[in-house]
Amino acid sequence: MLKRPLSGRSAGRVSQNGSGLSGGGEEPREPVFTGPWPALSLAVLLMGLYAWQRTAPDQDALFYRYGLIPLQGEEWERLVTSLFLHGGWAHVILNALGTLAFGAAVSRLFGTRLLGALAFLAFFLVCGAVAGWAYVTLKSQSAVVLIGASGGASGLMGGASRLLGGGSDPGRPLAPFLSAPVISMAAAWIIINLIVAVFGFAPGAGTAAVAWEAHLAGYAAGLFLVAPALWLLRGGRTRIDSRG
Repeated sequence: MLKRPLSGRSAGRVSQNGSGLSGGGEEPREPVFTGPWPALSLAVLLMGLYAWQRTAPDQDALFYRYGLIPLQGEEWERLVTSLFLHGGWAHVILNALGTLAFGAAVSRLFGTRLLGALAFLAFFLVCGAVAGWAYVTLKSQSAVVLIGASGGASGLMGGASRLLGGGSDPGRPLAPFLSAPVISMAAAWIIINLIVAVFGFAPGAGTAAVAWEAHLAGYAAGLFLVAPALWLLRGGRTRIDSRG
């Protein structure tokens, strides 16, 4: 998530959230982009909506109407609509790539049938909404306009981290919270965002500031919510022990 001044009538700032090749012989060529269709579709949707956004005569008006503004906290639908606005091609491409990279693992976990795809989309939206809510809570008097999908993408990253070192038992696919891979990935994400907080720079941010608080909140949401989401999706057939 990034922050930059709005021009014109909007007095706030904008905060932006954020293959394989075939071998020799006669083997069939693999597609350049591979991944579960729900994750691919979401990545394409983010980029398609940004392409449409660029056709708007007044993008600041879109930011002000659909972006998340802490000072206007009652309009909770913006927790979702703000996820689909971006501040530039670099911003949306990075979020789409993150959504695809980490969302692929979560999508495979949930399954690629219709119910699994809907669960994947809901998981992304909930993580993004939690990220936005956390930012609004911390910055309740701010006139910043929050936009971008990186809160949701961070949630997918947190969910995917639970698959690092997960067991081979289909009934218990998630790694415990205190497993070394889960702790290492969480620590790396915290360090990266603390560096962003100190130096105010992130790839794709341009001159805008980064809402690193939303990144951490989205990641935490994904980390903690992937287990109950999977449990609900599988009708209680997934075992979740006391370690998560």
